[in-house]
Amino acid sequence: MHRLTNKQIILGITGGIAAYKSAELTRLLKGAGADVRVVMTPAATEFITPLTLQALSGHPVHLHLLDPEAEAGMGHIELAKWADLIVIAPASADFMARLANGMGNDLLTTICLATDAPICLAPAMNQAMWRAPQTQQNAEALRQQGITLWGPGVGEQACGDTGPGRMIEPLEILDAVSNCFDTGTLAGLRVHITAGPTQEPLDPVRYISNHSSGKMGYALAQAATDAGAAVTLISGPVNLAQPDHVKRISVTTAQEMLSASLANIDDCDIFIACAAVADYRPTAIAEHKIKKGNEEIMELHLVKNPDIVATVASLENKPFTVGFAAETRDVINYARGKLAKKGLDMIVANDVSQAGIGFNSDENAVTLVTANQQTSIPQTSKRQLAVQLIEQIAKHYKTSK
Repeated sequence: MHRLTNKQIILGITGGIAAYKSAELTRLLKGAGADVRVVMTPAATEFITPLTLQALSGHPVHLHLLDPEAEAGMGHIELAKWADLIVIAPASADFMARLANGMGNDLLTTICLATDAPICLAPAMNQAMWRAPQTQQNAEALRQQGITLWGPGVGEQACGDTGPGRMIEPLEILDAVSNCFDTGTLAGLRVHITAGPTQEPLDPVRYISNHSSGKMGYALAQAATDAGAAVTLISGPVNLAQPDHVKRISVTTAQEMLSASLANIDDCDIFIACAAVADYRPTAIAEHKIKKGNEEIMELHLVKNPDIVATVASLENKPFTVGFAAETRDVINYARGKLAKKGLDMIVANDVSQAGIGFNSDENAVTLVTANQQTSIPQTSKRQLAVQLIEQIAKHYKTSK
């Protein structure tokens, strides 16, 4: 079920006794990694409470078409754009009839009309209602519109009848939902990424740092997420928006970044050390602002910071470890030296002396170096570069297993 990691799924629930199964379906979808938003018709709330679905999904349940609390009063449009997939389970005969005929008289039908996402229905009704010519015509009309129907199943029904009309079981729906998505190259894997600079304080107002913007690390976090990974982003101080579906841990100093990196390292499959960590920090931090004296030269006493990526790579059960080498000369040789010295599986080398790439730029060009391979990726946007890097990292990770 790792195909559902980070997928955005709207679960629509209509009026019917099978609505009780929707609670289990919500739990299963969440457990498979999906982000689930529940939309209920008024009739559905007569069978199961919104509070139950809110507790299971972790989000407020959407009930009303004209919701004054929705963004700009257009919550149905926002939800329609948000969804990767819409699943209606159970789908009643009434809902199928309204949707087949293009009606938008409640929140759920309006979302279905406004979305570009695939729509799948799990019908649930009395066997006579399912066999009715009108229902069969509506089912065929929905299929002609590109809507997928799962089921119904055959068996004993709540009314005592036996026949077709039962909603298929939540586990069957989960499998069907999973099959709607391609498996990402990092599906089911846990990836930790460090990003941005660290800041090493001198006093309450000054610090030692570097020019890293964090853009490369954040682009990698988004690309890894899009590839299906569960991503933890350990970030120094940057002015960037948090990528969707990423757990961010904010740190300031190198020692804080090391602690955060090691805190959950046992749950990490791939560790990507993209942060520009300060090599040294002051031996002491002044309690108050250091005042300017008459001296022309000010001496600072520095001590070496821990090497985060080398520390991770030295662990007994280390994850697949990727380092970065930002150099200004002899880039590949320095990168190969770091690869061997630190025990890395891969290192990404780039020449930050080149104008227009590297620190604070939106573009970069790199060379991937492993023990027996070297691959150059020409200058491109950091977003596109991140996608290519994640593809290469995924390939080498799988080869190493």
